[in-house]
Amino acid sequence: METISEQRCHGGVQGFYRHHSDSCGGSMRFALFQPPQAAHAACPVLYFLAGLTCTEETATIKAGAQRLAAELGLVLVMPDTSPRQTGFDGATGDWEFGEGAGFYLDATQSPWSSRFRMRSYVVDELPALLAQHFPVDIARSGITGHSMGGHGALTIALRHPDKYRSVSAFAPIVAPTQVPWGQKAFPRYLGEDTAAWAAYDACELVRKHRFDGTILIDQGEADGFLSTQLKPELFDQACAEGGQALLLRRHPGYDHSYYFITSFIDDHLRHHAEALGRP
Repeated sequence: METISEQRCHGGVQGFYRHHSDSCGGSMRFALFQPPQAAHAACPVLYFLAGLTCTEETATIKAGAQRLAAELGLVLVMPDTSPRQTGFDGATGDWEFGEGAGFYLDATQSPWSSRFRMRSYVVDELPALLAQHFPVDIARSGITGHSMGGHGALTIALRHPDKYRSVSAFAPIVAPTQVPWGQKAFPRYLGEDTAAWAAYDACELVRKHRFDGTILIDQGEADGFLSTQLKPELFDQACAEGGQALLLRRHPGYDHSYYFITSFIDDHLRHHAEALGRP
């Protein structure tokens, strides 16, 4: 693992790192904030999965999460959103697909299946790397994310409830099989068999897999993607059908930007800290 940079931040350390990933077949980057408490003991971990076009820098710089994370003793981990410099035809030049748009799934279709394995990277490889190099308590992990990253957080937590104690999301894509973003990306990553898509659709998953705890979702009502790509009402209905506890909060006037996220990030950090603080 290579340290790209480390800076003092709110009494802790904000770092950026690079390593070789077997899951993604090449170099991957991530950001990690160590709170002051990490100098003395292993701390719980909160993963933040960013959205389309984003990198490991986006939420790290824009979300404003470090101040309260330092108080709560949370390690923050922000992975990149996909492998980079893959050289695949069609992997760049389209902000809705390819590099910067990994959708936190394990692709099954060539050539994407050799590099675009973000689910395995986030769920298995990255936590193992963190446990080796940082003072983290992997047994106390939570996951959150924004937009495509919210989709990732929900689907990963629902598929792997044994690995996460808490989950939340900002303006998540909850039903990718029913909206243009998913219908564009999933056939290329997963093939034309729509049955395979259900494994990466939060609405489909929550009808079968209940997460032990309340899922927190914040959604801006002035979000330009609300009615076409996000459709939180579908997840609300699916949670009701599956018996999943959900706190879905709608906020008039807020859009899809990080101004929205930074306005409510403290609530999400406290949501996760409450669950992660238990032994």
